[in-house]
Amino acid sequence: MTKVFIPRDASALSVGAEAVANAIAKEAKKQKKAVQIIRNGSRGMLWLEPLVEVETKKGRVAYGPVTPANVPDLFKAKFLEGGKHKLCHGLTEDIPFFKKQERLTFARCGIIDPLSIDDYHAHGGFNGLEKALKMKPADIVAEVATSGLRGRGGAGFPTGIKWKTVLDTKAYQKYICCNADEGDSGTFSDRILMEGDPFCLIEGIVIAGIATGATRGYIYLRSEYPHALAILREAIEVARAASWLGPAIQGSPYEFELTVRVGAGAYICGEETSMLDSLEGKRGMVRYKPPLPAIEGLFGKPTVINNVISLASVPIILAKGGEHYRDFGVGKSRGTLAFQLAGNVKRGGLVEKAFGVTARELIEDYGSGTLSGRAVRAVQFGGPLGSYLPESKLDTPMDYEAFIAEDAMVGHGGVVVFDDTVDMAQQARFAMEFCVIESCGKCTPCRIGSVRGVEVIDRIIDDVDRENNIELLKDLCNTMTDGSMCAMGGLTPMPVMSALNHFPEDFNRPAQAEAAE
Repeated sequence: MTKVFIPRDASALSVGAEAVANAIAKEAKKQKKAVQIIRNGSRGMLWLEPLVEVETKKGRVAYGPVTPANVPDLFKAKFLEGGKHKLCHGLTEDIPFFKKQERLTFARCGIIDPLSIDDYHAHGGFNGLEKALKMKPADIVAEVATSGLRGRGGAGFPTGIKWKTVLDTKAYQKYICCNADEGDSGTFSDRILMEGDPFCLIEGIVIAGIATGATRGYIYLRSEYPHALAILREAIEVARAASWLGPAIQGSPYEFELTVRVGAGAYICGEETSMLDSLEGKRGMVRYKPPLPAIEGLFGKPTVINNVISLASVPIILAKGGEHYRDFGVGKSRGTLAFQLAGNVKRGGLVEKAFGVTARELIEDYGSGTLSGRAVRAVQFGGPLGSYLPESKLDTPMDYEAFIAEDAMVGHGGVVVFDDTVDMAQQARFAMEFCVIESCGKCTPCRIGSVRGVEVIDRIIDDVDRENNIELLKDLCNTMTDGSMCAMGGLTPMPVMSALNHFPEDFNRPAQAEAAE
């Protein structure tokens, strides 16, 4: 029986993967071909979705993007034997976009059946947890610290330090909270991981629980991810039935319970303390610090809060050792990050690479340049609150410190590309407007400053007392940066000031137009 892999990932479903799966099943039945259709996750090559893979003696052969209309021709071309066709890309592993990656966290995505625990185990799954069950909690924390893993949600805080704080804080109850409220524009690595390899996330969360003494965990998932929700809930039940969750995990003294909670569409709940309020049934509002969540977090108890990719990176660290993971990357940025190519890019998708790769390599070597074919003018890194960098800065290596030196941030790994038709004054306005909409309203600099920011930028665009208003905008940005309670207001000035500093001509266009007349 020939195995045919068709993703059940949301990105593939959005472009017709379900219809393709039905068409292949129908055609196979018609031609009396023995076919087993496996609904896997995405490999991350989103421009090829729906990507259909066929298992052959040489390996998996990729075809894409496939539509139901292509299916009869594929059968005529003997695609079940890896036959040549205009949609054939050869062996999946040899596709340049995929071949040049360093897949650690995403090693199984697109390869396994996301809900087959046997498939997960056969591909190295639970090796890290099995090792952790035999270790002392402090030794697990030390291994994570050795790896150099930093928060993949954007802040880049050392994971080992956070875990040690929770481990050392005495309490009868501790929690692990996975922040899966992936709301940044141009980011989708959390979703691809949850939909393509949910047991990896579950394994990482359980290891975190053993390491810190936590016995309960929550995955706080954004409401816009219904497919991830269904997969996670089913995966949790499968893991519990196989004794990887619940009491006496694999016959050990450790126990852990895990639940998925769904947000209500508030971007601010991606901020860790707002997420805690939401989990407690309150309106998501930023909390004052101190106390830190690691000491007084969910329901006032010590709480580890990590992003999806942070926790999903833990299993391989435990399985192969912290030093193995640390061998990837540069400087203080160790391991790999799942960079997400989006915006005006020809080949959008997920690229897992060691820190140190340049933005230019990501955009040109993997993304193949802009979809429009025009020159790259600006790239926004780290979501809607990240800096815009000009084309001249694209050789900056992707690592936390190098980007800080450029007044930018790597963030969650989002890379949104703009060509030379973009109006950067309008992009700056969008950043302020985004803050107006998404602010929780608790602090004045964010709540009021963003509203005033939109008004000031409008006056600049309309050439109303431009020079004074540009100075006013800079002063306002300083106030928001220094006075806001959290990153919502504190980082909103980052895209605004980067646009103003790198693309000043876009804030002077009305005057230039008048001068030309």
